Amino acid sequence: RCLLLLSSFPVPSCPSGKPVEILLLTAAAAARSEPGFTVLRAASKLFSPSSLGFVLTHFLTSFPGQFVHAGLAAVMWRGTCWCWLQPTDVCVSPQLQPEQLDCGAAHLQHPLAIVNPVTATPVFTYSGLTSVAVASVNNYTVVFLGTASGGLLKINLDSTMKVISRRSISVAYGEPVHPIMQFDPSDSTYLYLMTSYQMTRVKVAACNQYPTCTECLAAADAYCGWCTMETRCSLQHECTNFTGANFWASASEGVQQCPSMTILEPEINIDKENPALIIQINGTIPNLNGTNISCDYGNNIRTVARVAGDYVNQFIYCSLLSREKYPAFPDDQDHVVVETALRVNSKNIIRANFTIYDCKRTGNIYPKREKIDCPRIVPASLDPMPTGVSRDITISLANATFSKVNEFPFRSGCFSLFAFCVQLHTSEKNDLFPVNLQLKDRPDRFIDSPEMMTVEVYNCATGSADCSQCLGREDLGHRCVWSESSSSCRLQGEPPQTSDVCPAPEIKKIEPLRGPLEGGTLLTIRGRNMGRRFSDVLGAVRIGSVQCTPLPDRYVVSEAIVCQTGEAQEEFSDVVTVNVSREGKSRERYSYVLPVVQSIAPLNGPKAGGTRVTIRGSKLDVGSELRVLVNTSKQCTDLSRNDSTITCTMPSAELTAAVPVCVQFENKSCASYDITFKFEKNPVISDINPKKSQISGGRTITLEGRGFELVQNVSMLVRGIGREQTSCRVHTDTVITCPSPAASNITVGSKPAPVDFYLNGRLYADDRPALDEEMYPEEALHISKFSLEYYADPQFFTAKKEKWIKHHPGEPLTLVIHKEPDSLGLESNEYQVKIGLISCEIQIVSDKVIHCSVNESLSTSERQLPVTIQVGKFNYTIAMLHLGGGETAIIVSIVICSILLVLSVVALFVFCTKSRRAERYWQKTLLQMEEMESQIREEIRKGFAELQTDMTDLTKELNRSQGIPFLEYKHFVTRTFFPKCSSLYEECYILPTQQLSSQVGSQVQETHPLLVGEWKIPENCRPNMEEGISLFSTLLNNKHFLIVFVHALEQQKDFAVRDRCNLASLLTIALHGKLEYYTSIMKDLLVDLIDASASKNPKLMLRRTESVVEKMLTNWMSICMYSYLRETVGEPFFLLICAIKQQINKGSIDAITGKARYTLNEEWLLRENIEAKPRNLNVSFQGCGMDSLSVRAMDTDTLSQVKEKILEAFCKNVPYSQWPRVEDVDLEWFATSTDSYILRDLDDTSVVEDGRKKLNTLAHYKIPEGASLVLPTDESVEHKKSHRQSHRKKVLPEIYLTRLLSTKGTLQKFLDDLFKAILSIRDDKPPVAVKYFFDFLEEQAEKRGITDPDTMHIWKTNSLPLRFWVNILKNPQFVFDIDKTDHIDACLSVIAQAFIDACSLSDLQLGKDSPTNKLLYAKEIPEYRKIVQRYYKQIHDMPPLSEQEMNAHLAEESRKYRNEFNTNVAMAEIYKYAKRYRSQIVAALDANPTTKRTQLQHKFEQVIALMEDNIYECCSEA
Repeated sequence: RCLLLLSSFPVPSCPSGKPVEILLLTAAAAARSEPGFTVLRAASKLFSPSSLGFVLTHFLTSFPGQFVHAGLAAVMWRGTCWCWLQPTDVCVSPQLQPEQLDCGAAHLQHPLAIVNPVTATPVFTYSGLTSVAVASVNNYTVVFLGTASGGLLKINLDSTMKVISRRSISVAYGEPVHPIMQFDPSDSTYLYLMTSYQMTRVKVAACNQYPTCTECLAAADAYCGWCTMETRCSLQHECTNFTGANFWASASEGVQQCPSMTILEPEINIDKENPALIIQINGTIPNLNGTNISCDYGNNIRTVARVAGDYVNQFIYCSLLSREKYPAFPDDQDHVVVETALRVNSKNIIRANFTIYDCKRTGNIYPKREKIDCPRIVPASLDPMPTGVSRDITISLANATFSKVNEFPFRSGCFSLFAFCVQLHTSEKNDLFPVNLQLKDRPDRFIDSPEMMTVEVYNCATGSADCSQCLGREDLGHRCVWSESSSSCRLQGEPPQTSDVCPAPEIKKIEPLRGPLEGGTLLTIRGRNMGRRFSDVLGAVRIGSVQCTPLPDRYVVSEAIVCQTGEAQEEFSDVVTVNVSREGKSRERYSYVLPVVQSIAPLNGPKAGGTRVTIRGSKLDVGSELRVLVNTSKQCTDLSRNDSTITCTMPSAELTAAVPVCVQFENKSCASYDITFKFEKNPVISDINPKKSQISGGRTITLEGRGFELVQNVSMLVRGIGREQTSCRVHTDTVITCPSPAASNITVGSKPAPVDFYLNGRLYADDRPALDEEMYPEEALHISKFSLEYYADPQFFTAKKEKWIKHHPGEPLTLVIHKEPDSLGLESNEYQVKIGLISCEIQIVSDKVIHCSVNESLSTSERQLPVTIQVGKFNYTIAMLHLGGGETAIIVSIVICSILLVLSVVALFVFCTKSRRAERYWQKTLLQMEEMESQIREEIRKGFAELQTDMTDLTKELNRSQGIPFLEYKHFVTRTFFPKCSSLYEECYILPTQQLSSQVGSQVQETHPLLVGEWKIPENCRPNMEEGISLFSTLLNNKHFLIVFVHALEQQKDFAVRDRCNLASLLTIALHGKLEYYTSIMKDLLVDLIDASASKNPKLMLRRTESVVEKMLTNWMSICMYSYLRETVGEPFFLLICAIKQQINKGSIDAITGKARYTLNEEWLLRENIEAKPRNLNVSFQGCGMDSLSVRAMDTDTLSQVKEKILEAFCKNVPYSQWPRVEDVDLEWFATSTDSYILRDLDDTSVVEDGRKKLNTLAHYKIPEGASLVLPTDESVEHKKSHRQSHRKKVLPEIYLTRLLSTKGTLQKFLDDLFKAILSIRDDKPPVAVKYFFDFLEEQAEKRGITDPDTMHIWKTNSLPLRFWVNILKNPQFVFDIDKTDHIDACLSVIAQAFIDACSLSDLQLGKDSPTNKLLYAKEIPEYRKIVQRYYKQIHDMPPLSEQEMNAHLAEESRKYRNEFNTNVAMAEIYKYAKRYRSQIVAALDANPTTKRTQLQHKFEQVIALMEDNIYECCSEA
């Protein structure tokens, strides 16, 4: 063994075959004055010379600095101290004396220590690694790792130390791999490794397992590549001529380099003269010039080929095989597919298919292939024709060349034929007849019809059993009429003779007969005359007064309707009505019931999952779908339920915590809000005893551990040899017993078999890092820590090995049983001896003898009893016991029958009593339901009236003449870039309010640290800090530094998403004056992101904001789209917000919860009938330029709500930040000219209910219509809170869902205008930034071979609509100076969700269980999607932008908002990140060749030298 010390001297060489231990040491950095030694890297592993280059390269590039000469060096390794060794050019093996073991402390002025701790990010993490070997192969680094479980892992790393593939094999199951692992010195493709019992020579790769090139290169194995000329996957040196260009393709080149060929004319007409194949060569194929090449068609048929083109683009010209050698055409085809292979030097290396077709056969076969030069029928649509009626048919032909067709002269090309007076018949409802053309002179020849042309023939008298079915055929083009007199359907005459009105619907059956209160149940209605088409039944089905929405795909004309039940306010039962011009009612009644969830048991379980819980309640078996959600995301599986219980299996959890459990019927809201389940730590099995079992199984295995009280069921499985799982029993929190399973396929002396335990149905495993089972399924093997040895069943016999034992009844019996020695170590309690069914009590047990005795009498009717001994499941009869006599048992059947008769009489009496009580209760319930139905009918009538009248009210009332309160650009930027408070900016970015006074109208400026202002630092620190910030700004303007800087920070685990977003926004502010440079940095970082995403799932790119560049893209879009937002989208967006607010204020609003009568969000819907009447009030107020106004309020409004409406009416022309607060003003009512009252929410007149005061309203004060009110300011307003206690009688709250439709219809025009403004392109100002970025995405996709249009659509959607517009739609306060209430925010969330669905490609799977917020705009989503796709196409069709044009546009944007931000503050904050991760950044700069060559790491150190001693001290002083 050599010890190699590296300093500032060249790397010496070592004797071949000797392992080298590398220790990199250096003295303290020269820049620091303190002496001492710093250990940079220390490898505590022996590396072979073959891996030395990798280790040195990895260590040297990881060292953030330069090596300096070390006169003395020392290191402690494995208890041995190596001291004061001078640098040398040869390996030395020092012989140390005992006095030298002080590590040279006497020669040092200071103690030997590490100045700075050594940190590194692990490349790969795995539990139980024991050895390592490293090799550098084909631009990859391959690391072999031995494991404690006897496995060998092979990790392939690329140049960035990223794991690209991982494989594993099992070397010795359950035995650790020895730390010494060595490559074969004579052949480095083999690796030697050892375990406790064996040494193994393992080949580094098994390339021959990959039969195709795609599988070979996709495996990403550094050793394996495709040998083109031998068409196999091999190691590089195993491929002939592997040193030549393109003879061997490595995995680093990617699967796109697999050799292939493309036939440029893949379809050939058999009549073509002298055809030839032109083949284009693709992928890794060497230069074929000078080689023997040919085209091989199989069956030993080959033609000569020649090479054309240059080395980069090779083309092969190949003669086609002769006509007589064409393959035979199949009887049912007009073409034949021929496979050809390119044969090089007598070996076929690549192959492809082409097609030969014959137009003469085309008309005789089916299915057909459309040939562009064959005669064919041009398909056309023909109107349906009634049976037995003559009709003319016109047929068009293409590519026809005939001398005569009937009486037509010769024509070539496209012409038409006419068939006169065609008459067809059918007895079916309708039939499709194919239309073919047959040549007169060739009865077997037809004209080709690629798309079979058909004509439909229908019979009105068939298939129409009622009026609706008959008249409904009109939509199919069938001219049928219904005759009521004959009750039949017949063909319509000219003109129509009958009426088109059908009888009332007849409902025969409905199912199911009950469902949950929230609705969503699919109700099937069967009958007749239930509509001619779906539009007839849409909105025509009701259950009492509750709407049931029909499903179009489940509707059967006239016969069946499947509808989704609506929500009901409370439980009731009513008939189902179908109103199709006339009304029909069902005989059966449908019942709404309310499921109630009460409790869950058990309350806790292990986090591994599998706990079987029981949820108790009532009416839990209703509805068609049930879900139990755990912690809002995971589902409880294996559901079973009845009326009172739901049983399911809990999922697993990551953490131990109490989580909510939600029971959902029909995917509606939770039926339980206060039920929780607590996930506890997983149980731990520490040991099992005994560890041996007989082959028959059944031996009691005791499990020791803790946490078993959480286990409901346990099972045991012996892997490989166990026949089946056995069920175990939990005794205490620390003990479980399991019967061992029986074994099969076992031989004597077999190794211990691994044992698995399943706790609550989940495989027990130690808490260790989980493997990626999806990416590496072959490694996701469970390794058990327990094992069980199986031995042969024990052997027993009597003392004399006799088979008969005589015994006289009444005498004591003692048995002596002998046994063969075994290795099981059985205890006395494991034996069980029986004589017949009577147990024999065991007295003595030894290795060879068992004594047992029977104390009771062996009285039985049988004369012979078996003597059996049982050990676990092993049961063996050793002898038969012969008895001298027996007694007959007493039969008691008469007594039993008498008891049963008495019990039957009692049960009959109880049943009759219960029946009479139930009848009286039913009569009482019917009276209550009739009263409830009357109340519901009144509520439905009012809701319908609102729906019809509110549609047009808002557009008449909304007339905003004042300007739109846009925020300035700088405030828009700060709110968009920093939407939440951070550690840097503790203040929230909301404009400060002030009282209205003489300064009304003068906007108060928003205070923000990044806005232009003085950089507040002490004067004594200013020079150094300004110089340091200036130098740091220069570094940030260096592209290489900035990219390395960003990547280095992103690689840190503690650099959270919040830090990444904050850094991106700070960089945007710092580089705002150089948007061209900022854009180039963003593009480079995006290219890295695309590379990372393209190798995994490219559709997930840009979906979230988890990296710096994604937040930079968000900020870039905000800057570039601000002008368009303000000039085009601002007005319709602001009008929509005003319309939402005005619509909410039209009805009653709950002062405590904020729920309103009118809303778009179901969660904010006020589901009560509040009788509210409008009040027009004459209000006087000195402010906002107006003295008095008429303000509209509701008599149910509290006084605070009235003041809010008054302030909004007076201050509508003033930005919200300058409005007075509601708390700062009082409301005074002048009842008469002399009497006035101050109106407050709470005062002495407030009504008290249940010990709580109700908030006062206008109705409470009896304020009349046209009352005079004054709004004086009051500085000493007392803030009070109130509690709401409602005693109103509620009636089916789901009735009020129609108000959502009313609000939606009222706001529809404003929403359409907004979406049109967002998704349109102005001719005078096209979106150049969008065009530029979309072109960039398309260019990157093309470079990576991504052709899927869905992927491009998703990229564009993630970068603009979902990244920018959705953020604006949800946060109007980023754009306007307005008040965004929680209710408005909820409504905007519904609109934003509709916008997201419009931009999505996935089909909306909406049904009965879909949330109302998604169903609200489901009808409009398809139309919005067309607008989005048209917008993307318009962007794509715009002329491309040059880099110069885009840079000019960005420079103009920078110029417009120059000097708006304080870049020094942004730089200082970015520096804080640089300081925090100083060592990692320096290491990254030193590892990058470009930054190292330009010595950027030294400049970065200069910045730190200037700043680190000043910035924090000065800031603390400030």
